[in-house]
Amino acid sequence: MAIGRGGQNVRLASELTGWELNIMSREAAEEKQSTESGKTLALFIEKLDVDEEVAQILVDEGFSTLEEVAYVPLNEMLEIEAFDEDLVNELRNRARNALLTAAIVGEEQVEASAGDLLSLDGMDEATAYALAARGVATRDDLAELATDEITDIEGMDEERAAKLIMAARAHWFE
Repeated sequence: MAIGRGGQNVRLASELTGWELNIMSREAAEEKQSTESGKTLALFIEKLDVDEEVAQILVDEGFSTLEEVAYVPLNEMLEIEAFDEDLVNELRNRARNALLTAAIVGEEQVEASAGDLLSLDGMDEATAYALAARGVATRDDLAELATDEITDIEGMDEERAAKLIMAARAHWFE
């Protein structure tokens, strides 16, 4: 009944809330939750360098990302019975360090990608970094795009986008 005939109630609820609602069986939902919990558990074990018991407590308490562990208010984490203040502070520090390391690695990858793009005629540093941050790492990546896929970058009009894409494609015709 909640779904409605042909899913009409779900579609209406989706339109009203702006959320995409997915209907699944109880078994499928439990399987999905188990898979996601397993991934989160593995993330915490690896990135926080904790044993499975501590990681499982975090998952059971509803933590699903390193950001939550790093930045949830201290008093909320202290409400977890199995955690004392020293452990909470250590977990928060490890989570922040893991996030910082990931950000540095990501920035280095963007810088390396931007280097290839900077060799193109008409490319400036800001545009190269904006493209690299979107996963456009090489001139071939740029060459495969259409102009409308990059015109939302600040300072990029359709004409400039077309010129950059054609510059990226130039080596194809040499």
